[in-house]
Formats: sequence, structure tokens, C-alpha cells
Amino acid sequence: MSIHAPDIADENEHILGADGEFHITDEPVDISVYAWEDWVAFGLFWALAATVFYQFFTRYALNDSASWTEEIARYLLICTVFVGASVSVRKNTHIHVDIFYRFMPAAVGRVLSTFVDGVRIVFFAYAAYLTWLLMGKIGRQQMAIIDWPIGIIYAFVLFGFALMCFRSVTTAVKHWRQGYSVLERPEVAGSEKA
Repeated sequence: MSIHAPDIADENEHILGADGEFHITDEPVDISVYAWEDWVAFGLFWALAATVFYQFFTRYALNDSASWTEEIARYLLICTVFVGASVSVRKNTHIHVDIFYRFMPAAVGRVLSTFVDGVRIVFFAYAAYLTWLLMGKIGRQQMAIIDWPIGIIYAFVLFGFALMCFRSVTTAVKHWRQGYSVLERPEVAGSEKA
């Protein structure tokens, strides 16, 4: 029984070499597609992962759970979500309902799509404003287990909302310049540059 390599369009590329081994080269890794908020979210995620691992290790391996890990893990998850959501706004990958745009005239779809961009900007701006007000009301209230101000967490939430608002503005400008959004043309959803 023999196994044959699948047909490949490029005849110069051989998967199996003369020695019978696989010879495949990976494409070069391009990290230029990531913005700085991607790296902040990545760092927060790994801080969360380390905290949860430490919690797991102290609870099950040492049978003496660290008391601070559950609260800090919760706060790190909040920070990761809000900074990570700004990445989704920049890439325009939040969940969209685009079925209605298939049935409406293109001009109506364009107006509605622009309206959606505007509502998104207003929503994130208002959420940032409300977070700012909340931070003023909680003052320097302390976390439950660690003597740090809870405002640190709300600062990350405010930062996330402000960044989402900024990225919504840049996305709306991009949609305005190109004359369509992903709502009107869902087939370009994965091909848009961030």
C-alpha cells in the first residue's frame, strides 16, 4: 500500500522529497498586523492565565489556596475583555446582522450602515462617560482582599470604552471613504485590513 502526495498546482513544489520525507516550509510570520492594543490585551490575558494557574497550583497541589487569586483573576478578566473588545472594534469583527441588507435597496443600506456606525460611536462615548462618572462616585474605595483602589479596574474599563469609541470613529471614517461597510458587503469581512 502506498500513499501518494495530493496534486499541487505548482509543479515545482514537492511535498515528498527524493528521500521520502516531507519538505514543507512555513510562511513567514507577520506581526505587523497587530496594533499596540493587541499586545496589551495579550499581556493581560497571560497575566490572567498565570494567576489562574497559580490559583490551581496552590489549591490542588499545595492544598492551601491563595486567597487573592480569585479576585485578581476576576479583575484581570474584566481588563482583558474591555481592552480586547477594542481590538474587535478596530478589526470590525463584532457580531453583525446583515441579512436585512440583502433585501433592501443599496442606498437605504448605505444610510442604515452609516447610522449603525454613528450609533456605535455614540454608545461607546456614552459608556465611557458613564464609567468616568462611576469612577468619581467610588472614589478611592478599596478592593475586597488587596488594598488597592478598585478604580484601577474601572480605569481599564474607561480606557477600553474610550479606545472602542476612537476605533469606532476610525472605522466609520474608513466605511465612509470606501463607500460601504461589512454590513453591506459581508463577503469582505475577512479580507479587510485592520
